[in-house]
Amino acid sequence: MNTIKASEQIRRSNYISRDLSWLRFNYRVLDLVRNKETPLFDRLKFLAITASNLDEFFMIRVGSLYNYIDYGKERIDYSGLRELPFKKKLLDLAHKFVAEQYQAYDELRLEFDKQGLQICKVENLSESEKQKAEKYFRNTIYPLLTPMVYDSYHGFPLMMNQLLIFGVVTRTSEEEKHQNRITFVQIPNNLNRFLEIQRKNKIIFVPIEEIIRFFIDKLFKNVDIESVNLFRITRNGDFTLEESDDMDQDFVQEVKQKLKTRKKGRVVRIEVERTPSHYMMKVLKERWTIDNSNVFQVDNLLDLKSLWQVIKHPQFSNKIQRAPAPVPSPSLPMGASDNLFEYLKEHDVLLHHPYNSIEPVVSLLEKAAEDPYVLGIKQTIYRLADNSRVTAALLKAAENGKHVSALFEVKARFDEEKNIREGEKLEKAGCFVIYGISKYKTHTKMMMIIRKEGEKVTRYIHIGSGNYNEQTSRMYTDISLLTTDEVYAHDVSEFFNVITGHSYPENYEYLITAPKDMRQQLIALIRKETENAEQGLPAGIVIKINSLEDKEVIDEFYQASQAGVRIRLIVRGICCLRPGREGLSENIQVSSIVGDYLEHARLFYFHNNGDPVVLGGSADIMVRSFERRIEALFYIVHEDLKKQAINILRYNLLDNQNSYIMREDGSYIKRQPSEGEEPFNMHREFYDMNVTEEVCLF
Repeated sequence: MNTIKASEQIRRSNYISRDLSWLRFNYRVLDLVRNKETPLFDRLKFLAITASNLDEFFMIRVGSLYNYIDYGKERIDYSGLRELPFKKKLLDLAHKFVAEQYQAYDELRLEFDKQGLQICKVENLSESEKQKAEKYFRNTIYPLLTPMVYDSYHGFPLMMNQLLIFGVVTRTSEEEKHQNRITFVQIPNNLNRFLEIQRKNKIIFVPIEEIIRFFIDKLFKNVDIESVNLFRITRNGDFTLEESDDMDQDFVQEVKQKLKTRKKGRVVRIEVERTPSHYMMKVLKERWTIDNSNVFQVDNLLDLKSLWQVIKHPQFSNKIQRAPAPVPSPSLPMGASDNLFEYLKEHDVLLHHPYNSIEPVVSLLEKAAEDPYVLGIKQTIYRLADNSRVTAALLKAAENGKHVSALFEVKARFDEEKNIREGEKLEKAGCFVIYGISKYKTHTKMMMIIRKEGEKVTRYIHIGSGNYNEQTSRMYTDISLLTTDEVYAHDVSEFFNVITGHSYPENYEYLITAPKDMRQQLIALIRKETENAEQGLPAGIVIKINSLEDKEVIDEFYQASQAGVRIRLIVRGICCLRPGREGLSENIQVSSIVGDYLEHARLFYFHNNGDPVVLGGSADIMVRSFERRIEALFYIVHEDLKKQAINILRYNLLDNQNSYIMREDGSYIKRQPSEGEEPFNMHREFYDMNVTEEVCLF
């Protein structure tokens, strides 16, 4: 299929490709890099994020595509394209993105000098600075380098994923002039990327690879060096765990074994300096069965994630924009969290992070660990902070004789090893630890504290969209509910029985769960709006999620749109629905908000003829959320909290500073204030949010 036919096929499809949509999301992050009104170090931060995103994209999404290609499995993308035509389209767009990414970096470099930094090579240093670089090479770098030759006598060495590697092409003697050899030198990943040198009021950052390049002859004595080429490889990181209920092997050991395969996964990308050795590239492409579409030549710094070292340098700490201090939630007034056990007996609390701190949740857990009346704690854990206060509190609770049950999800991508390590630590302390549930990934975020109060036992419930991670809670927007309501408590207790034991409750009153029936219940809510519209009643849907990919739900949105239901979708990342197509989705508008915080909250609003149904929770509208994950959405039933949640959605719809509007062809355009419309930046306005008045979204 040629490019013209592929483009036409993509245009005709009623669905947007998941992977192409993802690349468009990273363009929106790159747009933040290009914003000249943003301080330099914040722009560098967003550039590093685009690099991190792209690494994961190649490891997981491109890696997944190669699972089909390499094993001859059929795959038809949402765009309608088969594997090879889609690979060509995807990698062509990835090349275009990388070119624009480095163009943005070149523009940022023009501002380095006046901001007090330089990134430069050894040859641009003063004599005294060169001596520092030479000393650093001799004493620290050189002992860690291990040249690995590849020729007819030596096998091809294992090269690690996403490390910087030198490929040095050499000749050893006159009679072997026409026989090249390649020696690979991997740069240790436990050294800083840059040597930092203070020059008056300026910090000079010297890349470690440039120091090695300058002194490369120390590694290759008495041989002729033909070329020195820096490159970096990305391996397929997509693996799945095939499990069944009758498997008797140790699940955790299997995950540990699977993690090792990432080191040998097939290569899906090579990043290399411009104009590399033809001989070296021929060897690498043949060895790894790739072609030029997998090779990304760049003119500058390989692995832009390394810019975090520059961004986090103490000398520039005052040049990063600081978020305002958190404010109290409307449902948790100042001082109420001092005795949260008492307050929650009479009040439900809805928190909106990071505008409201996660501190009440973590503090409640820490107090529960020490409280003599607390009998037990149950909690699901997906991602934890480094030096986690959550782990520390659970350990303290176990030491104090409380029953502690913790479900550590060891399939949490890239956090598998950390979760196994933290789980084993809790096991040794006497906690009951579960490492995942069969073939499902436990993604829901839920905690229950059981406390004896006189003759009564009260269950304190926390459920939300965000991880129990004190660090990311300052950067991710999430919502969470704290309550002692008996209906929530009963549902959550039943849910824990499902995931820690063998129980299949018929239904929940305040929860919608997956893989049980979340898709069907959401479809039922959409169909109710469709019926109302067909009967001439007011109808509308507003949903805020990370990703929208499930075809069954997308088709229901199309049906609702055709019936006249107004649908407003706020989808941060992947969106496979095509909005605004004549005869299909004219009544659907999609926006994406990308700004200072990572939008991670999930909220669902159904107008319901003026009696809104509102839910929050951990699930996106994706096949994996409905079929391969343990997820939970919770009904927000308390009227004041429902009003608060509706206002959160309203602010998302009002935003005209961080919002991008999705067009029918799948592209996005930055939203600008209309004539006479005031700028509205929800990342600032949420700190002054007013929820005293009734709000209707339609």
